[in-house]
Amino acid sequence: MVRWQPGARERLQEAALELFATQGFEQTTAAEIAQSVGLTERTFFRHFSDKREVLFDGQSIFLDAFLEGIEAAPPHASALQLVAAALDAAGAFFVNERRPHSRMRYSVIAQNPALQERELHKFFVLASAVAEALRARGVAEPLATLAAESGATMFGIAFAQWIREGEERTLAVIGRQVLREFQSLTAESIEPARSSQDASRSRG
Repeated sequence: MVRWQPGARERLQEAALELFATQGFEQTTAAEIAQSVGLTERTFFRHFSDKREVLFDGQSIFLDAFLEGIEAAPPHASALQLVAAALDAAGAFFVNERRPHSRMRYSVIAQNPALQERELHKFFVLASAVAEALRARGVAEPLATLAAESGATMFGIAFAQWIREGEERTLAVIGRQVLREFQSLTAESIEPARSSQDASRSRG
């Protein structure tokens, strides 16, 4: 009888990711994952409700990183400063040693529409939780929702850059760069740009 060994969860996660990447998510079974590390299918289901959960395990920890960043921000921080604090905290969570794992996970998800939908839902949950945290810090609507959804989008953009082949910058550095780009966007005039012909007519 195979015992439920310490560290089995991590071994199952690594084995599953390797199998998903080499033979495809749909083609890989829970039994195969367990057998590849000398465990039983029953052991697999002690740790994960299904094989999708291997890819989305730890979402609560990921979410907590954002919320802890907001909670630790100064009392009078603006909405954008709170989002910046959340991005910094998330950047610290994704250390460079995690990059190969994150890169492989992303490649598996990108090949499966159902997994892509689940990943999008993760970002929806993130934006909703951050918006609630901003409201708790006194940020009014609609600013709280705008800031939270913008923050989730900025994180997604930064993360996609972080896992690109050849990228060496930390996620925190990339996140700050994306935030600066967002700031430059919001600093622009909101008046509609006019063509040279419109300008000529107005002068005439």
